[in-house]
Amino acid sequence: MKRITFPDDMAWGAATASYQIEGAWDEDGKGESIWDRFSHTGGKIIDGSTGDVACDHYHRYREDVELMKRIGLNAYRFSIAWPRIFPEGAGRVNPAGLAFYDSLVDGLLEAGIEPFATLYHWDLPQRLQDEGGWANRDIVEKFRDYAVSVVNRLGDRVKRWIVFNEPPVFVYLGYQLGMHAPGLSDSAITMSAAHHVNLTLGVTIKALRESGRAESVGTTYNLMPPHPATDSVEDKAAADRWDQAFNRWFVDPIFFGTYPEEMRRRFEPVMDCVKPGDMEMMKQPLDFMGLNIYSRWVVVHDPGIPTLEARGGVLPEGVETTAMGWEIYPESIYEMLVRLKKEYRDPAIYVTENGAAFDDTVDADGNVNDERRIDYLERYLGQVARAIDEGVRVKGYFVWTLMDNFEWAYGFTKRFGIVYTDYATQERIMKKSAHWYADTIRNNGFAL
Repeated sequence: MKRITFPDDMAWGAATASYQIEGAWDEDGKGESIWDRFSHTGGKIIDGSTGDVACDHYHRYREDVELMKRIGLNAYRFSIAWPRIFPEGAGRVNPAGLAFYDSLVDGLLEAGIEPFATLYHWDLPQRLQDEGGWANRDIVEKFRDYAVSVVNRLGDRVKRWIVFNEPPVFVYLGYQLGMHAPGLSDSAITMSAAHHVNLTLGVTIKALRESGRAESVGTTYNLMPPHPATDSVEDKAAADRWDQAFNRWFVDPIFFGTYPEEMRRRFEPVMDCVKPGDMEMMKQPLDFMGLNIYSRWVVVHDPGIPTLEARGGVLPEGVETTAMGWEIYPESIYEMLVRLKKEYRDPAIYVTENGAAFDDTVDADGNVNDERRIDYLERYLGQVARAIDEGVRVKGYFVWTLMDNFEWAYGFTKRFGIVYTDYATQERIMKKSAHWYADTIRNNGFAL
């Protein structure tokens, strides 16, 4: 039996997102978000549900903080709902919105849990989407002003700030594929949105540093190592293009002030959004980098896909998958951590999301025995320890997610939580994985 251990100062946390858990979608002066609009549009959410109530965290946050304390978390990553602070996206501040996060942060600190705040986890104010959303360059200054306002209020207690969660997802799925809010499918708009997100990140980081209120600033990317489906020259080239479009298109600008060369040429016809000085502004120092990772991308050459000529997400025959249909590939987290160290200047890294959805049920004794999730977490955390042993500066790990919640376009059909949520009663039940995680935190490791 092998003992897996971690550094003594390891942050052990869980992650959530505002729209997925808070509910209270139109209470206390909150404005409409693009996910409010999207989920209320017929046919967009697989089970017809909405995040109107979700886990009712807005009213039950004290109970949820106690739950975190019971598990033994020493860190908690949550997101702030932009339309709860600025109902119209800019201009008028909503005091009740700031007061909610004030109370949440105070509760976390009283429980000995360090707050990690994400400024944007996809719930854009609908008023700004009506003006073009991320495809409208005006959003750069509006987001900066929102971010500075929040940090000015909470920065005396929140030390670590995450600007964006998963830009490739909210850009490509929201503006190109139409699977997420705002549900558009337009290549030109997509690339404008991508560029403005990258530019906003640079502008915001600069502004937060100048404010003197943000002790540590980073951002979170969802990255997966691309693997060619075969050893053919075509598949290898397709995997590289996929890497440029989905990984490097968002990471290279902040570190190097550049876009990947081949995909820049391919996207050139729809890149008139790039203005003089933009690339220089995008390049800003990060205090840390957040990594969300669940699997790898297996990529095949596909000339039927314009520009990219690549198709990712191919499932090799016989692989093990989660309830999301994602391949369980623990080595992916090791590969990505080592790559970030080698190619991106050895950043301090927090694994800000990792976890799995399975078809969890409550047994006759009221327990949720999610052994497959425990096995998943053991295997992935084993690979994190391997990367740390090789010198990768991993500072913390956040399981996705604290509790079952509204899983975007999947509604309430997928359960990622280490805590079971009964949506009818709002009862929370610690799954077996939550007890395992509590032991892991207490012992700063586990026996594999």
